[in-house]
Order: sequence, then structure tokens, then C-alpha cells
Amino acid sequence: MNRLIINHKLLSSDMRLIKICYYLLISIITFSFSNSFGATIDIAPVEKEHFIYYFDELQYIELSDSILNSSRQKMINLLQDSLPYKPSVYVLSNLDEFNSLVSGRFPDWGAGVAIPERKMIVIKSPMRFNLNKSLEQLLAHEYAHLAVSHKSLFNHPPRWFNEGVAMYISEEWGWSNNIAMGKASVFGQFIGLQDIELVNRFNEGKAQVAYAESYLAVRYMLKHYGKNAVKIFLEQINSKKSIDEAMYIATGSTMNEFQNDFESSLHKQFNYASLFMDTIFFWIALAGIVVYAFFLQFKKRREYYKKWEEEEKLHSTDFDYGDSDNPEHIDDDDEAWRQ
Repeated sequence: MNRLIINHKLLSSDMRLIKICYYLLISIITFSFSNSFGATIDIAPVEKEHFIYYFDELQYIELSDSILNSSRQKMINLLQDSLPYKPSVYVLSNLDEFNSLVSGRFPDWGAGVAIPERKMIVIKSPMRFNLNKSLEQLLAHEYAHLAVSHKSLFNHPPRWFNEGVAMYISEEWGWSNNIAMGKASVFGQFIGLQDIELVNRFNEGKAQVAYAESYLAVRYMLKHYGKNAVKIFLEQINSKKSIDEAMYIATGSTMNEFQNDFESSLHKQFNYASLFMDTIFFWIALAGIVVYAFFLQFKKRREYYKKWEEEEKLHSTDFDYGDSDNPEHIDDDDEAWRQ
């Protein structure tokens, strides 16, 4: 009997310990969650028709609203969805405030982030940071992420697709991407689409190739299968199909087949010849800039010397004193009054 009482007491003690541990665990999780997602910034909101803005520099709001409304319409057309929700958009000059919102889940080279579960875009201010991209591109890029997540109901489409759509909407492709892809082709540094999931761990150079490939993969998908394939692909992801199943239903190709066809197209587009031509054009453009700068400097210097000569004439003491051999000689016409 005593043994049963002792066992009961021990069991009660163990249950109390388990409850304490449980509540402690819940408290830790709640605290961590609030730190990750509960950060607030003391900036008065400016609410527009489709977006709410929290900006340090109010002069960027009208431009941002114009860009985001344009991007929203592009995504409505691409995804064939009304996108009815109203995201919050932060552009911050204070790095601590920026980090408090993104919760440290951000690579050093990044300039902006979309947080779909909070319907939020957070971007570093161009007044304070060197972003390497225009504010317009960053806003369009991050909004596309929100729209893709909304369409897939947060079921996480592949990273290459997400980034590719964002780059497609923000029209970020440039000369440097051509050169990066040319080098990747020549040195065998193409990245498998599935490996782009780890892009946040890449260095800046490898990340550029990953983003460029993502853009080209989405463009390839649109070119060969049409925008309806994009809609179907996301709908299948939304219905919890695997990426391979979603790709097959959307395009008729498995993910491996799509990858192989896409990579074959990359090798045709980017090679030694394309890298050589892109590099040649780069140096020609650079030489043109140098020549133009020299011409402007030469023109400015000529104008300066011309102005200097004019000033010298105005201040010159080299006057005409008449005939130096006959200093008193004066024309008769001028002396008619003496006669």
C-alpha cells in the first residue's frame, strides 16, 4: 500500500514536471515567434487603394504606388487572379528596424524581402544603402513573390519558379546577366533548378547565375507552354501535388525532362561566342564612354581658354599710340580749325 502511495506521488510529481516543461516550451515558442514576426515600426502609415506604405522618406510613396499598381496588374494577367488583399510596404533607412522586421533571415547582399505570411514587403532605403538595383525593380520583384505565394496558398512553389516570375515582372534582365550566363556556360557552372532552393546560401556571384537561370526558366516555360501553364502549375502546387506532378500536368513534361530541355536551350544561347561578343561590346561601350568623357573635357577646356582670351582683350594695355616716328603728326583733316 505504501509502495502504491509512493508511486502515485512520484507519478504526480512527474506529471507536474511534464506540465512545467510543456508550458515552458510553449512560452519559448511564443516568445520566439513574437520576436520573429511581431516586430513593429513606429512610422505613420499612408494608405492607398491597394497598398499601405510605411516609408521613412515620403517622397518615394507616389512613385512606389505607381510601380506596384503596374506590377499588380501584370500579376493579375499572368496568374489570372484578382489579388484582392492589401499588402504593407516598408522602405526603411534604419538598418536595425529593417533587421527587426526580416528577423535575420536574410543574406548580406540582399536589399529587399517579401514576407508572404504577413503580406509584407520590406526594402532598404535607396537614400541610405547602395542597393545595386532600382527601387522600382525591388518593389516589383518582391510584390511578385507575394502574389505567387497568394496563388499557391503558401504551399511553396520551387524557388527557381518564384524568383523567375519575380524577375520577369520586374524586368531585371541586363547586360551583366548575359556575361554571367556566358561565363557559367563556358566554365560549366550552370546550376540545377532544384539546387536554386539554397540561393540564400550562395555568394553574390553564384546567386546572380541562380537568379538569371530562374528568369530564363520561367521565360522558357512561357515561350513553349504559354501563361496558362504558369496558372496550372501553381494551382497544382496549391492542391499539394509534388513539383514533378505539377510540372507534368502543366506542361506534359516531367521536371527532369523540363530541366534537360531548358539546359539544352541555355547551351545554345550562351557559349564562347556569346561571351566573346558580350565582352567585346562591353569594352567597346567602355571605350565609347571614355572617348565621350575626353571630348566633354576638351570642349570645356576650349570654352575656358576662349573666355580667358576674351577677358585678356578687355584688360589689355597694348593700345595704338599713332606713328612712333612722328609722334606729333596729325592728319590735316583733323587740324582744319588751325588754318
